[in-house]
Amino acid sequence: MNPFRRRKRQHGATEEPLENTNGNNTDIPANLDDTETAVRHTFTNCSDLILRKVYVFESIPCLLVYLEVLVDTNRLDDSLLKPLMTPKTLDLDSTSTLIDRLYSELIPMAKANIVGKMNDAVQRIVKGEVLVFVDSSEQAISLSIPDPFHRELAEPSTEAVIRGPRLGFIENLNINLTLIRHLIRSPQLKIEKMTLGTTSQTDIAITYIEKRAPQKVIDEIKKRLSKIEIDSVFETGYIDEFICDNIYSPFPLIQKTQRPDSVSASLIEGKAAILVDGSPMAMIAPITFWYGFQTVEDYYMNYIFATTLRWLRYLFAFLALTLPAIYVAISTFHNEMLPTSLALSLAAAREIVPFPAMLETLIMETTFEALREAGVRLPRPVGQTISIVGALVIGQAAVQAGIISAPIIIIVSLTGIASFLIPQPEMSQAMSILRFPLIIFAGTFGLYGFIAFMLAILIHLVSLSSVGVHYMTPIAPANFSGISDVLIRTPWTIMKKRQQYIQQKRELEKK
Repeated sequence: MNPFRRRKRQHGATEEPLENTNGNNTDIPANLDDTETAVRHTFTNCSDLILRKVYVFESIPCLLVYLEVLVDTNRLDDSLLKPLMTPKTLDLDSTSTLIDRLYSELIPMAKANIVGKMNDAVQRIVKGEVLVFVDSSEQAISLSIPDPFHRELAEPSTEAVIRGPRLGFIENLNINLTLIRHLIRSPQLKIEKMTLGTTSQTDIAITYIEKRAPQKVIDEIKKRLSKIEIDSVFETGYIDEFICDNIYSPFPLIQKTQRPDSVSASLIEGKAAILVDGSPMAMIAPITFWYGFQTVEDYYMNYIFATTLRWLRYLFAFLALTLPAIYVAISTFHNEMLPTSLALSLAAAREIVPFPAMLETLIMETTFEALREAGVRLPRPVGQTISIVGALVIGQAAVQAGIISAPIIIIVSLTGIASFLIPQPEMSQAMSILRFPLIIFAGTFGLYGFIAFMLAILIHLVSLSSVGVHYMTPIAPANFSGISDVLIRTPWTIMKKRQQYIQQKRELEKK
């Protein structure tokens, strides 16, 4: 669903963008009948709209307005209607009003607000709040009594949890913020909310730790979010391209995660997180290139094993990007680089193949990516079987038919396994995308084309930034204190000293 898509013109009709027509920005009418008329006009053809008149103090009429599908009616009866409709004696002094009395004494709700504008009242109704309008008053009281329709907390479905907390974000913004608050119990954790989507009116939250996250980064994120003009926001992907520095880069410039511990660790490092109501994914910015090869489990295990795994990921990420291109370049232009026995074996295997090495590799890589995508889209029990069995059956049949050589099956299989070792899906997708033009350059110009394209990738990486932070930090520009947590995972004793040094440096800079 494209939020920018407009309706097609029919019979000469003009296209009009969707606008927010949730009421006028006027004062609430003092007459209850006028208020009811305005609300019914705004919510025309909304069968879930409930308007109910009740009497407070047995004589003063009030109007309750809410959307039935968004409100917990059982709590509404127990927490609001019973206290309001209980007979009480009206005793107001000269300085208080009925609204003040209801707000401060009679309504036993923790989350209540006084509303003075009709537009604000309508916005609160569509967000699932109950509005209490009082006759002869130009103000109303909004109460939050949401219907708890969210799913239960469970393990993240998009990220494998090997060690650590097994609770993942869900589609409820307040619960997601609760998970972060549970891990970071500090008043310095700041949460700022705003609304995006002229039609959907989606709540989003910006979280950061004060005095750790650079203020210029937070201001830049707020600035970019405030400039977004879109009809609807249903997931973090809707706003990803609006706030990243380079939308034409295949490399991820914003991290997506479903793990509260990963978000909390990033906040402590001085980053900011953006959460969207209705989405179980959180966005983290700024990030660097190296985050794509790190996992939060690296800090839960022994530093020696974690360092070994990091180097293994770097090695196989390089193979995932370059192995097919290197094979195509050497087998096509540089056979003299291979040992004689290996060159003869490759030549014998490719003797009956009708396609050149470059086309053969592109066919197998495309087939592998198609099978992997099919495995993701199909139901989980069937998808895994299709992706594995399909690759084996098609590969073996193609070799026996003489369409594809056996070495390319090995190369594509190793490339696929290498791509699975990259922990961040966005980084793995970037490697998969760049693999195809690299194969074409290697098959056209040999190792010269391979080296030229790799230099172009390196230049592109150095030129990137994430919310103003250099993408290749701390390698370029060089920061030796940061390299200790990129190329290796240093022990906690060293990282603790480094954190203390950074904190002291910040305090000195403030002075």
